[in-house]
Amino acid sequence: MTDATTTDALRDDAERCLRGLAGPAARLRDDQWTAIRALVVERRRALVVQRTGWGKSAVYFVATRLLRDRGAGPTVIVSPLLALMRNQIDAAERAGIRARTVNSANTDTWDAVFAEVEAGEVDVLLVSPERLNNPDFRDQVLPKLAAGAGLVVVDEAHCISDWGHDFRPDYRRLRTLLADLPPGIPVLATTATANARVTQDVAEQLSGARPTTPDTPPLATTNPPAAEAPTTDRPAAEAPTGPPAGASVAESASALASEGTLVLRGPLQRDSLHLSVVELPSADQRVAWLGEQLDALPGSGIVYTLTVAAAHEIAGYLRDRGYAVAAYSGQTDPDERLQAERDLLDNKLKALIATSALGMGFDKPDLGFIVHVGAPQSPVAYYQQIGRAGRGVDRAEVILLPGREDREIWAYFAGLAFPPEPVVRTTLDVLSAAGRPLSTSALEPMVDLGRSRLEMMLKVLDVDGAVHRVKGGWEATGRPWAYDRARYQRVAAEREREQRAMLDYIATTGCREEFLRRQLDDPSAAPCGRCDNCTGVHRPAEVSAEGAAGARDRLHRPGVDVQPRRMWPTGVKDDLGVSGRIPATDQAEEGRVLGRLTDIGWGNRLRALFADQAPDTDVSPDMFDAMVKVLAAWDWNTRPAAVVSVGSRRRPRLVGSLATRLAEIGRLPYLGELTPVGEPTPRRHNSAQRLRTVWGSLALSDELAAAIAQAGGPILLVDDRIDTGWTMTVATRLLRQAGAPAVLPLALAVPS
Repeated sequence: MTDATTTDALRDDAERCLRGLAGPAARLRDDQWTAIRALVVERRRALVVQRTGWGKSAVYFVATRLLRDRGAGPTVIVSPLLALMRNQIDAAERAGIRARTVNSANTDTWDAVFAEVEAGEVDVLLVSPERLNNPDFRDQVLPKLAAGAGLVVVDEAHCISDWGHDFRPDYRRLRTLLADLPPGIPVLATTATANARVTQDVAEQLSGARPTTPDTPPLATTNPPAAEAPTTDRPAAEAPTGPPAGASVAESASALASEGTLVLRGPLQRDSLHLSVVELPSADQRVAWLGEQLDALPGSGIVYTLTVAAAHEIAGYLRDRGYAVAAYSGQTDPDERLQAERDLLDNKLKALIATSALGMGFDKPDLGFIVHVGAPQSPVAYYQQIGRAGRGVDRAEVILLPGREDREIWAYFAGLAFPPEPVVRTTLDVLSAAGRPLSTSALEPMVDLGRSRLEMMLKVLDVDGAVHRVKGGWEATGRPWAYDRARYQRVAAEREREQRAMLDYIATTGCREEFLRRQLDDPSAAPCGRCDNCTGVHRPAEVSAEGAAGARDRLHRPGVDVQPRRMWPTGVKDDLGVSGRIPATDQAEEGRVLGRLTDIGWGNRLRALFADQAPDTDVSPDMFDAMVKVLAAWDWNTRPAAVVSVGSRRRPRLVGSLATRLAEIGRLPYLGELTPVGEPTPRRHNSAQRLRTVWGSLALSDELAAAIAQAGGPILLVDDRIDTGWTMTVATRLLRQAGAPAVLPLALAVPS
């Protein structure tokens, strides 16, 4: 039998498998077949960069079937989200491929799954990238899986690159995994959102070459990456039928080689998407516009927001108007998230009001619209999210409602970048001096970082070889490590360019899809003929007076509950003498604030009030009136007997005017303030460090202590904002120990 005959027979097998996945009319695109042949016949490493809905998952499922039929081991797929795993398992079953997953949600079935793998009963094993950093999994399970794998797949591969819009440190471990694979095991990486720089970086990591960091990105005239959510494809959503009409294979994909990695990159046009931008002057009007237009949007869809608070605010407003919607974020209970996904899939909901937590893990082919209330900070991230729509329908509406506050939210997320060198060096010194593994919670009190940033930094240091995660926590390796300041600065500069490009997208008078495709360095980018700028048909930017008033009332509804601290942070017992549960006799009651800094209602006013350069002024009349409404709606057990304020160095007029006016209107005695003492200290980022800075920073005078004891009832404790909650906790402890039977915290704002 000739090689050509063998190849033809293999392709026939591949086509049959594809029809099981995507239906009887499906046939392989030329570039799908190129990738499959490279994996199955040539046992190569390949990177496929193709648009959402192109059929990337078909490549690895068909390759899996062919490899398994020829005696190869199971395919190991590194997949980023549980919801995405569920979609992939469903797709695999349609083709007769037995798929299992190991992740944080099914630890009780791991042993059974591994037993099935050992017995050869599993064709595909999906693992989350976070598993790669679990010591038992990394050291005991993963080596055997990798050694026996027939194919290794890295889904959403742009996460490997810190130039990508959704870089994840756990993904960088894959470079070590791939370098240690036995010869002859093919590797496939897939993504829909990678510009030229990210493609180059990922291809080099796949091949084992040292990543390059050019000072300027290739090809792009304005620069991409940044944000928070990749994407997935399901071949059944759009039966692959070869290159688009009028496009040659050469035009539909560029096949490149990067140190042995085959790169297949195709055009990114999405013929079903109709893009538009509607600019409205305020958050009230944007939300009102959505409420008045949602009914007219086709089918069901997703409304993306930039913050969790905004998702809940908008969902509440739309429910008030009679829409079937649900809020969805990374903070939503996993069972509730799953139910919300199912309800949208079953068209029981008009929309999910979601943060980017829904970006990668949701696949609904007939999704009819995507609306963004607030612009993502990167055109690439935006293109990824809108790719959820229109995969199985002829037309899907994509609408962006940008806001003036978007840049402030972008600035907040920019503050979560890799920490400065002194903080990193302190962490390494602490681990080295410990002489034993330290858990994250044990390390946290000694490093000025919050938990999430500390964990992110440790993962990066682990990938770089400076620390190692072991049972019991983290330990220093003692290997030399250099702080790559220049690279971190270039990444930060790239993020700033992305934000400017997003503003350029909003303002452009040219084709919107072409603009986004050029951000992804798509050489075939051309006017789409469908967007608002191409057609000249722009959506009206008007809302009714009644609608605007309703949205304003909902968004400016004052009052957010604040739970008091119940436990002392770890690591402060030796110097502060406290640990474990805070005694009930020292705890505050549930508190209240006017709003969150991340709200799209009061949040805009509060962010301006607390801006670094904002002057210290008396509380404004409308803000004070709103605080009175917060008090009126507060269902306390016992009415407060007096008011005390937390002395402020930065905003004494604001806090003082708020406290005294509340006391006056409530006909309560104002007893005075807890006096700030000592030198001002820098703001700290984690609980232990923050508690240390505020522990002795407030003083209770004898006169105030006597007045509290004489008040004979709960104390309303007033401050300007509650950040970590430790200032209120320390202040409450002083008041309770002075004889206050209860303390009711009240402030203008919390962060989120």
